[in-house]
Amino acid sequence: MTLLQTVSIHCPYCGEPIEVLVDCSLPVQEYIEDCSVCCRPINLTVNASDTDAVEVSATTENE
Repeated sequence: MTLLQTVSIHCPYCGEPIEVLVDCSLPVQEYIEDCSVCCRPINLTVNASDTDAVEVSATTENE
């Protein structure tokens, strides 16, 4: 498994597609990253498995 993966998501605020760099060394993590388009804070929930499958959920700070 690659420890760092680039994942495409859509910003929950502006709807633009953006790429986030995900650290897959931890199986489950939550953190905040600003949208590179509209600069608003996105709550990211990452689930990484041993099979290189990475699920990223992007929500607003009020969800």
